[in-house]
Amino acid sequence: MSLFGEHAAGWLALGTVGALLDPARRREWLVATAGVAFAHGASIGVKRVVRRPRPDDPTVEIRVGVPSKLSFPSAHATSTTAAAVLFGALVGRPLVAVLVPPMALSRLVLGVHYPSDVVAGSLLGAAVAAGARRATRRRSR
Repeated sequence: MSLFGEHAAGWLALGTVGALLDPARRREWLVATAGVAFAHGASIGVKRVVRRPRPDDPTVEIRVGVPSKLSFPSAHATSTTAAAVLFGALVGRPLVAVLVPPMALSRLVLGVHYPSDVVAGSLLGAAVAAGARRATRRRSR
């Protein structure tokens, strides 16, 4: 899960596959994928402003490599939530409950985030996804 969510690469790849396999809704898939990319970028921007260090306790074993020493918000939680909302709308399935909790929990189990990091990341991802959906609806009118 960690590798899949790194830099939102897995979600971006899935969105690209959706655009290729669903030509009738290619534009919607590309907009959704752009929303996931924007959500990931927003989380990186917030990380650089907040500058909260990752957990650093000798009793916590870090079980994965990380691209930076910053933890707030979790970019994995942000991009996963955005993908779950945006791609879920395209496939007609409620993906948030299926995708977000395992990714968020994995960030805690791996020792690279505090609980507030994953909650904030999920909220940021949901907000970006909601904005992308509103923008898409306005354009289609």
